[in-house]
Amino acid sequence: MKHILCVCIGNICRSPLAQVLLQRELPHAKVWSAGLGALVGYPADPLSITIAADNQLDLSQHSAQQINTWLCQQADMILVMEQAHKVQLEGQFPLVRGKVFRIGHYGQFDVADPYRQPREAFDHAWEGISQGVADWVPRIRQLSRR
Repeated sequence: MKHILCVCIGNICRSPLAQVLLQRELPHAKVWSAGLGALVGYPADPLSITIAADNQLDLSQHSAQQINTWLCQQADMILVMEQAHKVQLEGQFPLVRGKVFRIGHYGQFDVADPYRQPREAFDHAWEGISQGVADWVPRIRQLSRR
């Protein structure tokens, strides 16, 4: 598990937060993010940047990118924010089947899109992302030792 891809829709709110948090927790992994309908070239949402900074993470250099075949091929694991993203991704890129998981897989939850919503929605998304990362990191570490 050396290459992990985080995916949401626009790649400006949720997946960048998951990316920087996973990268901090798994410093030897390559973690990146992309969107199913990315706002290509856009920076992270200002509220995501604020939440990242509040948690000693930096999203200031983030630039949204569109998911593509190459990114899917490079990833050992793909973490999506919602079950619908998994379905869409597997439909669009059949090669990813078996390596796409919801970040909330273990807690059985989706991380709702906070885009264009108040800070509370971003805080709620951060809570879900943080919980999902906390659930996944020990498992990823264990798989990486094999």
